[in-house]
Amino acid sequence: MSRLFTVSLLSILLFATFASADDWPEWRGPKRAGDYNEPGLLKELPASGLSQVWRADCGYGYAGPAVAGGNVYLFDYVKTGGEITNLPSRRDELEGKERLRCFRANSGDELWSSEYDRTYSVSYPGGPRATPTVAGGYVITLGVEGDLMCHRASDGERLWHVNFLEKYGVETPIWGHSAPPLVLGDLVIAVVGGNDALAVAFDVKTGAEQWRALDADEPGYCGPTTIEQGGGENVLVYYPLGVAALEPTTGAVKWSADLRAKFGMSIATPVANENRLFVSGYGESMMMTLDPTGLKNAIDWRGKPNTSVYASNATPYFADEAIYGCDIESSELMAVDPETGERLWETKQPTLADPNQRRPRHGTAFIVRHTPSGRYLLFNESGELIVAQMSREKYDEQWRAKLVEPTSDAFGRPVVWVHPAFAEGCVFARNDKEIVCARIAE
Repeated sequence: MSRLFTVSLLSILLFATFASADDWPEWRGPKRAGDYNEPGLLKELPASGLSQVWRADCGYGYAGPAVAGGNVYLFDYVKTGGEITNLPSRRDELEGKERLRCFRANSGDELWSSEYDRTYSVSYPGGPRATPTVAGGYVITLGVEGDLMCHRASDGERLWHVNFLEKYGVETPIWGHSAPPLVLGDLVIAVVGGNDALAVAFDVKTGAEQWRALDADEPGYCGPTTIEQGGGENVLVYYPLGVAALEPTTGAVKWSADLRAKFGMSIATPVANENRLFVSGYGESMMMTLDPTGLKNAIDWRGKPNTSVYASNATPYFADEAIYGCDIESSELMAVDPETGERLWETKQPTLADPNQRRPRHGTAFIVRHTPSGRYLLFNESGELIVAQMSREKYDEQWRAKLVEPTSDAFGRPVVWVHPAFAEGCVFARNDKEIVCARIAE
């Protein structure tokens, strides 16, 4: 084989790899859809386990990594004082710094870091909740105490900062501000929570307010998303009083529907399939059919005891054949019939380290669909990556691999409640001590 041919073939292969690479620039990946689109997912776990590309130390955090443009953005907390008790109804007082860091995706080399002092007074205080949002050369973060910030992605320079308490008088909810900001065009749309300012749009370049919408006593914990309806894109906001669609340039309310999750726990992102929308919270859920005009939306069914799935930490996945999600009360991963809300099967196999735990709650497995193969990637609270087939008939696990140790705790068990990122043929997962990059492509 000639050297010229070898170089040409190598160039083609490298270009093919680059061309098929996908970013994971925000919460739940591109368009917040929970889809991983790169081809070539491992069919079997190698005997030696997953190939580790790199590891790096990190601080506390529930915020998952974001991957864009060959870089990884990680938001964490460096604690300098205070004690973490993780009691659901008690606010812990901590001292420390919130920190945004940027790493090379292929090597783990740290490129820059930006930090600021921040005291915490929240329950489960172990770091930021909201995954950074990377778009248009900016990185947008939302801290636990309501610090909305914009950094330049290339060098980490802080461009603007809005604090929700100072500007809008919003007291931090007991479990901290958790809603990942949405970038839509020139707007950053954030769930704030003030009077007539539940949702606020800011200019992405300056931080100046552009519009505000909705009113509620508390903001909840769910980030805004978008849905296609009426020939255009609308902003969807799920909050403790229900769900609403907003006109993206003005914030005008196009429609709303009542759904009141217990304890203000509107956490899981609403998920859509074609013209249907499933919304799930603590103790409440519903299926809607969206009318093209937005004027005649229909509520097809609401969850009843022993039907539907009531999600908390992990957002369900709405496939054609079933809705797959983790139930807050039973900790079971289950399949639900989209037409009726009937539960098709339930299992604790992927969610809990001890399936026989007495009265387990909040068992967690984050669900992502690998679109080229139709398989599912689950990252559970034990720090394991699981590849499985799921259908209306059954859960069929294919392989699992340990990525990180659970370094936090909840309800008497060790947990890691952080959504991973899937990009560059790798999975990026973190706990409160380290971030890990492991190869999952063939």
